[in-house]
Amino acid sequence: MDKNKMIIILSWTAVLLWLVLIFYLSSQPAVESDGLSKKVTKIIIEKVGRLVPLDSETSTTADLVARFNHVVRKFAHFGIYFILGVLVLNALRRSGIRGFRGFIFSLVFCILYAISDEVHQLFVPGRGAQVSDVLIDSLGAFLGIGMYKMVRKIKKKVIINRF
Repeated sequence: MDKNKMIIILSWTAVLLWLVLIFYLSSQPAVESDGLSKKVTKIIIEKVGRLVPLDSETSTTADLVARFNHVVRKFAHFGIYFILGVLVLNALRRSGIRGFRGFIFSLVFCILYAISDEVHQLFVPGRGAQVSDVLIDSLGAFLGIGMYKMVRKIKKKVIINRF
């Protein structure tokens, strides 16, 4: 197998594995999902608290976790789909779909997966579908795709200017 085919297979494998991760996280019942995000929120608060003094006199770590858990969950949606957008655009580009078509195909793919993910959550105990999550996911994918294209453009300019 030649190097190019191997890169294409690896690129699509990364997309598939990321989709499986999203599906797995969405399959967690609400109690389990909330517990995981609260652990992550607590870790973030503890790390930030080491760098920036937090108002520990009026707020306990538990209070801060309760206050910021929702924000962390939404940033997680954004970040997971940011990465998905990058992975999908990379796989499409490696497969020969470039330019505006690659951008549109990547974005549509990510939006459709975000919608299907929310529908999937309708069947998970304690979870539900939220249009706001699809919008956050879509924004994450859009910015991930845009960032990928911007970095590629900058890389091209640097390479061209070297010679």
